[in-house]
Amino acid sequence: MAEKILEVRHLKKYFSLRNGLIVYAVDDVGLDIRAGETLGLVGESGSGKSTIAYVLVGMYEATGGEIVYRGDNIAHNGLYRTMKQKGEIQIVFQDPGSSLNPKRTIRKSLKAPMAVHDRGLSRNQMNKRAEDLLEEVGLPAEFADKYPRALGGGERQLVSVARALATRPSLMILDEPTSALDVSVQAKVISKLTDLQSELGLSYLFITHDLSLMRNVADRVAILYLGRICEQAPTADFFEKPLHPYTQMLLSSIPVATREEEALKPARIVSSGEIPSPVNVPSGCAFHQRCRDMMPVCERDRPLMSEISPGHAVCCHLYANGSF
Repeated sequence: MAEKILEVRHLKKYFSLRNGLIVYAVDDVGLDIRAGETLGLVGESGSGKSTIAYVLVGMYEATGGEIVYRGDNIAHNGLYRTMKQKGEIQIVFQDPGSSLNPKRTIRKSLKAPMAVHDRGLSRNQMNKRAEDLLEEVGLPAEFADKYPRALGGGERQLVSVARALATRPSLMILDEPTSALDVSVQAKVISKLTDLQSELGLSYLFITHDLSLMRNVADRVAILYLGRICEQAPTADFFEKPLHPYTQMLLSSIPVATREEEALKPARIVSSGEIPSPVNVPSGCAFHQRCRDMMPVCERDRPLMSEISPGHAVCCHLYANGSF
C-alpha cells in the first residue's frame, strides 16, 4: 500500500465576525491521502469544502488540529512553511476566469511560480519550461503569448493546471475544477488530469458537489456536512453500501439515464430542510434536524467516527458500538 503523504487530524477553522459570532467553517475534520491516489471530498455549498482547501495550501491558518505532510506538521499559516512544502502542495481553483490575471499573457502567468521556486532558471529556460507545460496539459506552445480572454473555458482551466504543475507538486488540490465548464469540456479536463496523475505520480484532493463525477475519478470518497466528515469509504463500497442517512439522501437524488442505473441507487429519500448556518450549528449530530432516522441521542450527543469495514467509516449513532 502506498505511503500516506498527507494526514489531517482534528482540523478546525473558525472565523470571528464583528458582532461577536463565530463561523464554525471546519470542525474537527480528519482525512488522509496516499501517494498517487485521488480522494474525493463531496458536500453541499457552504459545507466547508473550499475552506479545507485554503487551509491545506496555507491561505488560511488553522484554528486547531494538525496537517501532517510527509511527517511535518504544516497546519500553521503558509508563511511558516518551507519553500519546498509550498511548491509541493498546489491548488487549481474553480473559475479560471478569475484565477488567471487578464492583463498577463499565459507565458507570464506560468513563469510567475518559476520565478519564486526555480530562481536558478534563466529567462530562456523559463520560456521553454512554460511552453513545455502547455504541451504537457495538451495545449499548443503558441498559446503562451495569448491572453486568457482569447482562450475557451476549458483551455483556461488547463492553463491553471499547467501553472500548478510549474512547481513540480506532489499533491494537487482541485477545488471544483470542472463545475464552471460545459459537460463536453469537463470530460476533456478530467481525462487530462487522469493522464497527468498516471504520468507524474500525483496525488489529488478532488473537491466537488457532483457524486456522479466521483464514481469515475476517485479512489476514495469523503462526505462533508456542515464542516464535519460524516462518511469515508473506498469508492466502490461507498456507492454499493452507503451508510450515513445524509449520504443515502445525496445518492438517491443523483439523476440517472437508465432503469439499470436507477436500480443501483438507494431508495428514494426526499431531501428535507436546508443545511443550517455554520454560525448556529445544531447540537449533537449536525444533521439530526434533516434526518429521517433521528433518535433522541442525536439531538444530545455528537456521534463519533466508527470503522464499519476496512476503510469504510461513518459518523452516526445508528452504527455506534457496532449496532448495525
